[in-house]
Amino acid sequence: MIYTVGQKGQVVIAKELREKLGIEPGWWALQSLVGDHIEIHFVPPEHDRSLFGALSEYTKVKVSEEDWHSVKEAAWEAAVQERFGVNDESALNSPG
Repeated sequence: MIYTVGQKGQVVIAKELREKLGIEPGWWALQSLVGDHIEIHFVPPEHDRSLFGALSEYTKVKVSEEDWHSVKEAAWEAAVQERFGVNDESALNSPG
């Protein structure tokens, strides 16, 4: 599949590839320069369902609802750092 780079530097991701990977609108596209090519990793957006208390029957650890938001944010930051080596959320939101 060959696509032309548009005037704004945009490239189409083929429908077949998006479907195979399950990529949907709103996903993050993390780009890295690797040698002489670009690698793109796709990350789905955070869901909007609360997981507060979902595992409470399996643990003795108790987290208050007030602390839940900070615990959740710390977990997301750690997951991004571990997978992509990105430690600044502004790097994820910047276009370039």
